[in-house]
Amino acid sequence: MDLKEILQKQEAYIFPSVITYYEEPLAFQRGEGQYLYGVDGQKYLDFFGGILVVSVGHCHPKVTARVCEQVRTLQHTSTLYPHANMVALAEKLAQIAPGRLQKSFFTNSGTEANETAVLLARIFTDQQEVIALRHGYSGRSALAMTLTGHASWRIGGTQILGIQHAHNAYCYRCPFGLTYPACDLRCAYDVENLIQTTTSGRVAAFIAEPIQGVGGFITPPPEYFQIVVDIVRRYGGIFICDEVQTGFGRTGGKWFGIEHWGVEPEIITCAKGIANGAPMGVTIAMPEVADSFRGLTISTFGGNPVSCAAALATIEVMEEETVRQNAQVVGDYLREKLEELKEKYPLVGDVRGMGLMQGVELVREGKEPARQEIARVFEATRRRGLLIGKGGLYGNVIRLAPPLTISKADVDEAVRILDEAFAEVGAGLPL
Repeated sequence: MDLKEILQKQEAYIFPSVITYYEEPLAFQRGEGQYLYGVDGQKYLDFFGGILVVSVGHCHPKVTARVCEQVRTLQHTSTLYPHANMVALAEKLAQIAPGRLQKSFFTNSGTEANETAVLLARIFTDQQEVIALRHGYSGRSALAMTLTGHASWRIGGTQILGIQHAHNAYCYRCPFGLTYPACDLRCAYDVENLIQTTTSGRVAAFIAEPIQGVGGFITPPPEYFQIVVDIVRRYGGIFICDEVQTGFGRTGGKWFGIEHWGVEPEIITCAKGIANGAPMGVTIAMPEVADSFRGLTISTFGGNPVSCAAALATIEVMEEETVRQNAQVVGDYLREKLEELKEKYPLVGDVRGMGLMQGVELVREGKEPARQEIARVFEATRRRGLLIGKGGLYGNVIRLAPPLTISKADVDEAVRILDEAFAEVGAGLPL
């Protein structure tokens, strides 16, 4: 199909609530490494990676070969029948996960992984109330949308009782009007007051992303998680770390984002980058937490042989090609270049993130969200062959999350295009 026919069928047969980027949506035909190719043949440098999914590049030969081999051998059995790929992947995850995380439950998505984690925490603690964060994003089920602290993504309204939202560590827009580090981490210590005043005084869990993804790559100070998790544990709860976007080398150097903060969760949830595009979610827990889940349960597609093959191959590539280290080195280089753009353009209010997970918040005078300007930046970068993401409560944060295999030369090209786009938007030139 050409683009016109694809868009006609999209309008006729796809829910209109499914959003797309750009004034005229893009449709892709193939991908290779850090590049995507439109149905019209146009080449794009991908700096969003399918929403932080494409960890080792589009159609990596080793991952593709493993998937094809598994598809020809066995495509599906369900969790009713143990499979070598599933148990091998669970063993590998136990080896690379921080602390005592050891046992896995496989599903299809981050939403399901978070659902499983909250249920598990409630069973283990015999408590119901959960603390989530404002600006956080947990998925699109009824529970996950209620956990989400972002009105645009809470379709249908609040549906699940027992969830309270704490202030997050959004230093650029501090909810208390303070400045780090003179703030003494008031947002973190406020969690105790939240528990004392809005819950029964006993909680099941605290769920949080190390870096808030949809929220706009909001990155807490080094002390934040240690303070909050200590408070939550004193009130009977455990820590669920949502690594759906930050996991598998995305933040540079480490396998999981929370390792940068030196805190060991009782539960970690993963999806997206774990299998380089194959659908997979997983909830990893400490043995005593996992063992508390008693009763009958299955996951029809969880631990699917094909998805597990993709995940095993993706992790192997990360180890063989030192992908986590590359994410650190090239991520630091990207951050340096983005900071230079911040100094150059008043449009850039804040740069934040870790590794190859960098956010650029666009603002007008007085930190007013630059909503119209970011739309213009998107069109300008598209015309020049660069794909970027968007996030933040106000939709004014550029999210940069390319494959972890990119080079400094790729960064130079992306930053050159961003520089031109910012200049164009700042000068008020027509699209």
